[in-house]
Amino acid sequence: MNDRPRILIVEDEPKLAQLLVDYLQADGYACTVIRDGHGAIPALREHEPALVVLDLMLPGRDGISICREMRSFSTVPVIMVTARISEVDRLLGLDSGADDYICKPYSPREVVARVRALLRRARWSGAATPGDGPALIIDDVALRATLRGQVLDLTPAEFKLLRMLAAQPGRVFSRNAVLDQLHADGRSVTDRAVDSHVRNLRRKLMAATDGIDPIRSVYGVGYALEWA
Repeated sequence: MNDRPRILIVEDEPKLAQLLVDYLQADGYACTVIRDGHGAIPALREHEPALVVLDLMLPGRDGISICREMRSFSTVPVIMVTARISEVDRLLGLDSGADDYICKPYSPREVVARVRALLRRARWSGAATPGDGPALIIDDVALRATLRGQVLDLTPAEFKLLRMLAAQPGRVFSRNAVLDQLHADGRSVTDRAVDSHVRNLRRKLMAATDGIDPIRSVYGVGYALEWA
């Protein structure tokens, strides 16, 4: 049991914290719960968790200042949880160093799914050898993507598709969402064209990853990027 990934939950609402513990433990994770802001950093140093679920509003210290201090010495993935729904608060949370955010009220199943996706992405990034460079870099200005140090030779449609999938690893994007994304420049795109773009993007990603296929096809639904 000791080899289970540990999730640090910093949440002052006891019932909500216990709900997260129940779902995460059922999914194979070990959990540590801290109920105030002052205990977050000491718990991070003591337990060295695989991921932190961090509430924004906490007694003693807020989640943003905690996350900023975490980033001064740790790259642990952080999911920021907030009851605030304004775009400013969301962006501020991400600027503090959070990797993802989720708004209350939420489904605990969604939190588990986000935890899985972030840990997959973290494992992928850590799997690259020092000479490989960062796992995936998407340059929106130059319209260029680099994977494990290799520049991917992508068409504009493939670049848009990769950027969309990579924005939320693990999320399944419907075929309609993909069509809407590829239709954005005014071109007519068919279902068959989507299949072709996905197939070509998959081939180019696999060529840069020694045969690892990170695109998961969900029959009848759509596609997801999973760094596993």
